Amino acid sequence: MAVDHTQPPGAVTPPRRHGRRRIPVFLFLPAGLGLAFLVLPLVALLLRTPWGELTQHLAEPAILAALRLSLLTASLATVCCILLGVPLAWLLARVEFPGRRLARALITVPLVLPPVVGGVALLLLFGRRGLIGSWLDETFGFTLPFTTAGVVVAEAFVAMPFLVIAVEGALRGADTRYEEAAATLGAGRWTTFRRVTLPLVAPGIAAGAVLCWARALGEFGATITFAGNFPGRTQTMPLAVYLALETDLEAAIVLSLILLIVSVTILASLRDRWISSP
Repeated sequence: MAVDHTQPPGAVTPPRRHGRRRIPVFLFLPAGLGLAFLVLPLVALLLRTPWGELTQHLAEPAILAALRLSLLTASLATVCCILLGVPLAWLLARVEFPGRRLARALITVPLVLPPVVGGVALLLLFGRRGLIGSWLDETFGFTLPFTTAGVVVAEAFVAMPFLVIAVEGALRGADTRYEEAAATLGAGRWTTFRRVTLPLVAPGIAAGAVLCWARALGEFGATITFAGNFPGRTQTMPLAVYLALETDLEAAIVLSLILLIVSVTILASLRDRWISSP
């Protein structure tokens, strides 16, 4: 038997691969059906899109108003999530306190909570007879439900967990020695957080913000329950799609196409971070 002199003594020679790994034939059928189940609805949407009249539909006032409102509210909701979610993620990742596991579990509840239930919960909190809403109404004459600000609140409620989870993961993976070195050099906590911690976790914040914005853009259940469906004030693109299905199918298709393009763009931009290549 030939001896490989290029290997050091005691080294184990890995087995050679003979061609590609064989895939069991019985897996092809369910795998193909699963792929078709996910892809064919998108294909149907693309095939039914009125490409020749796309520009005309995009110029319709109702679609433009829903598009502008969606972009505005999703962006404002993302800013709110960053301002509140980044400190919250830092607290969960770096501070030991009683009930931290419970707090982390409660933060992820909106991920699995039916959006309509989230809208009802927001009404019970911020409605005119809610825990906080009654005080806001009596003191300032201000109400959140069925307003544009209510849309922002509903979108932030369902989207913030995406940001918190992404940033907390980035903080846990960051090297704390840089922060310790900054502290030994005399930097205060705020300076260390602003000049060292934030740059270290900036990719995580960016990824979380993008996911948060995409989730806010596509929110439907909590928005229609808490803010209603008023054109030009609370009617975002998902709500406009729902309404257009009853009156103008082509407009619904165009709005759905916009949301599809946004989703694909978000997935492509985060591919290198969230999807590992073989």
